[in-house]
Amino acid sequence: MNLCSIASGSSGNCIYVGTEHTSVLIDAGISGKKVTEGLKSIDRKPEDLDAILITHEHSDHIKGLGVLARKYGLPIYCSSGTKDAMLSAHMLGNVDESLFHEVLPDEQFRIQDLDVLPFRVSHDAAEPVAYRLSHEEKSVAVATDLGYYDDYVIDHLQHLDAVLVESNHDINMLQVGRYPYYLKQRILGLKGHLSNDNAGRLLGSILHDDMKAVLLGHLSLENNYEDLALMTVSAEITMGDNPFKGTDFPIQVAGRDHPSGMIAV
Repeated sequence: MNLCSIASGSSGNCIYVGTEHTSVLIDAGISGKKVTEGLKSIDRKPEDLDAILITHEHSDHIKGLGVLARKYGLPIYCSSGTKDAMLSAHMLGNVDESLFHEVLPDEQFRIQDLDVLPFRVSHDAAEPVAYRLSHEEKSVAVATDLGYYDDYVIDHLQHLDAVLVESNHDINMLQVGRYPYYLKQRILGLKGHLSNDNAGRLLGSILHDDMKAVLLGHLSLENNYEDLALMTVSAEITMGDNPFKGTDFPIQVAGRDHPSGMIAV
């Protein structure tokens, strides 16, 4: 399996996952042009995609979805709530509804030779999900836009070969920053976003000897920066109740506006 973050951040998210025979995107929150350029950088093309999996309806996850779906006739997989939210607000323009395939949390489905398991996350969207994807004995997951995590989320992230997990903000930067109070409360709330500290704690609960790669994603432009996210996450892993240190694993930050490079597992 291959995993590549084409873009990940508060301004747009688009993640590639593929096998030798199957290629999908998780979210298309950047322009269709940028998706095409990102795919080209990893020797892929939009017309090669088998599907786009959507986590939820916020614009930083669906900005390019309508264009890509119309131009290439790509199947769209998402929850019923996400579909209804996108269509009722006319977020996608004129998209053929036959392209939509509704998914249910904890009900696995297959796209070609790729097994996909959606699972629930807490976020202020209609019916958000994260995705775990498996091929033969390999598994990766993309889990962002988490207001919090619990045993249910941890269970769905066990025994992965690679993971992209949200590390959205530094709590202190957010608290003293220029965001209005209501927005700070939203981000810090149970339907908001995962902080660097909590990203490290979550990783401490799912890391194992065979984890090959960790990507930190969905960093806030205003309330985080790469070195701080890496330092905080690493420290939380090292200090946590687990047998690992933060330096035991290859941890990198997914770029806001450039591909991470292909990760093979």
